[in-house]
Amino acid sequence: MRIRKALAAPVVLAVGVALLAAGCGGGGEEAADGKVTLTIKTFGQFGYDDLIKSYESAHPDVQVKQENIAKLADYTPKLQQWLTAGSGAGDVVALEEGILIKLMGKPDQFVNLLDQGAGELKGNFLDWKWQQALTPDGKKLVGLGTDIGAQGMCYRTDLFAKAGLPTDRAKVGALWPTWDGYLAAGKKFVAAGTGASFFDTAGGVYQNILMQQGDQTYFDRSNKLIADSNPGVRAAWDQSVAMVGAGLSGKLQMWSPAWNAGFKKGTFATIPCPAWMLGIIKDQAGPENAGKWDVARVPGEGAVRGGSFLAVPAQSKHPKEAAELAKFLTSPAGQTAAFKAKNNFPSAPQAIDDPAVSGAVNAYFNNAPVGKIFGQSAKDLKPVYLGPDNQVVGDGIGDALTAVEQGKLQPDEAWTKAMSDAKRAVDK
Repeated sequence: MRIRKALAAPVVLAVGVALLAAGCGGGGEEAADGKVTLTIKTFGQFGYDDLIKSYESAHPDVQVKQENIAKLADYTPKLQQWLTAGSGAGDVVALEEGILIKLMGKPDQFVNLLDQGAGELKGNFLDWKWQQALTPDGKKLVGLGTDIGAQGMCYRTDLFAKAGLPTDRAKVGALWPTWDGYLAAGKKFVAAGTGASFFDTAGGVYQNILMQQGDQTYFDRSNKLIADSNPGVRAAWDQSVAMVGAGLSGKLQMWSPAWNAGFKKGTFATIPCPAWMLGIIKDQAGPENAGKWDVARVPGEGAVRGGSFLAVPAQSKHPKEAAELAKFLTSPAGQTAAFKAKNNFPSAPQAIDDPAVSGAVNAYFNNAPVGKIFGQSAKDLKPVYLGPDNQVVGDGIGDALTAVEQGKLQPDEAWTKAMSDAKRAVDK
């Protein structure tokens, strides 16, 4: 259940003709004027427009072409095709953490960034973020971290007021120090009869609870499937199902037209929101809802959902220049600039502590101190190991949870099906 399955973590590009070239552009071109042209391919919103202008200004011999595919679900298969074909991937590519885990089994598809001087940059990243892109033997670094999906809980103050719940973010956060508290608050909300659901879909809630259940989820560190025996997975499932049973869910599909419209129409009151979700909420809810949304702490102790990396495909004709661009964009200053542009929360400790980040407030979200909220979440979280088939197993469990929401399966039937599908998928 890749929660950033559609629009997510990082790069706003208005591409028109560029997208037509995305499937065949090899990148690393030599322009007629002698400039090296580097192609960077991304998904969603990374906030790199101004950074690239600055880079080109400081490197007059380099021209950077941005090519963006809005939906991660569309981007990922294209990326895999380009890598398999040995052409088309360009010079720098974004890797969402779900696909990174899969591609770590094929590190030769990428330039070893340790050979490009990246080893001295280790201190620029949270240790667990650095380790995610490092091969087990420590000899090859596939990518450099961009953002992390540090977690908060977004909520509609007008709907909370209508339900008789507090609207002050500190008091709202105090309602749910735990997920049991969140469930209790949701029951009060539902009982008030506002006409809105308490949250959009059980999938987002499940993912957050799951990522707080220990240092592993569906696989152990030997990549053995443990989804059916890991009590944390079942606990996240049971809590999510309990919320569905209590009538808290809006039963919406993330990224669907109804889900998008729900932000504007106020059809749900809360949504677990990693930092990158703020831009999506603002875009979908529109200017008429400015100040109605706010951000409180997430239930439990810290969480992260999503996050990405920049890598240099081995097929790049200019690996040195491409690596330099990737290092620039993922530097603490680069991550701070991306946060300012698109709320992508940094993976660089220096950026997290930068006053521009730690002291940041978001005017659209009622001047919520997002830097403080997300920064605390990032520091509280405990890294979770994700196996190479984590995405396919998570998608199956997510589909089963949706079937429960829609009344197509009873919880125990859905759980049994999800575990059976997981075993089948891993055995392929």
